[in-house]
Amino acid sequence: MNKGCLADFKDILWSRKLKSLDYQKDKNYIIHQVLSLGTLDQLKQLFNCYPKKEVSQTFLNFPKKNYTPASFNFIKNYVLKLKNKKAKPEKYVKTLF
Repeated sequence: MNKGCLADFKDILWSRKLKSLDYQKDKNYIIHQVLSLGTLDQLKQLFNCYPKKEVSQTFLNFPKKNYTPASFNFIKNYVLKLKNKKAKPEKYVKTLF
């Protein structure tokens, strides 16, 4: 990932200071924030920053409860094309109350 990538995500990486983010160390945070909160343009940019295989592996191997049911299904089934992979919604979908 190049340093310029983070600038495209500054509005969704709000819980941390951009200057203090480490591209590899904070990869899980960055990828899940973009997948769960990003626009379609930001999703495209994510794949310019990280290889799609790395994004998919991060999504499957390091689940985060950042997603609504609809965003989880959209990301899993259409963006990452992981329809046949097991990803339990309870590990990804945040509770609303």
